[in-house]
Amino acid sequence: MTTTTPKASEITRDWHVVDAEGLVLGRLATEVANILRGKHKPSYTPNLDTGDHVIIVNADKVVLTSGKAERKMVYRHTGFPGGLRESTYAQEMDKDAAEAVRRSIRGMVPKTRLGRQQLTKLKVYAGPTHPHGAQNPQPLEIAHAKDRSAEA
Repeated sequence: MTTTTPKASEITRDWHVVDAEGLVLGRLATEVANILRGKHKPSYTPNLDTGDHVIIVNADKVVLTSGKAERKMVYRHTGFPGGLRESTYAQEMDKDAAEAVRRSIRGMVPKTRLGRQQLTKLKVYAGPTHPHGAQNPQPLEIAHAKDRSAEA
């Protein structure tokens, strides 16, 4: 058996569009992170960026389960002593829903140069429109929470 490693010229990248309306944030983030990393392809290599481009629309209509929007905190630091700032996910979603979704997905990719490269293929929009029609993105279906409980 020989192991094949794809070359940069052999990697093909598709474009996917996800309608996030009514989707659970964590489940959306894990599915999108796997596609950005390329784990859905047979040619997946952990040290190469083999993933696809993902466009997320309607990011302002994503939901969090069991009251997490009010309980779960988002932390950031200003860089100054005593500069830890915290807010709830509900406040973050009201301020900038697209950035809140992007931040959730960012936490699920590697914290390396490779992870930052993979995040450049993510485009998140709060509304239903996006400017990437020329790339002919294919719709990507992500199961709802109700659909997953019916499968089990």
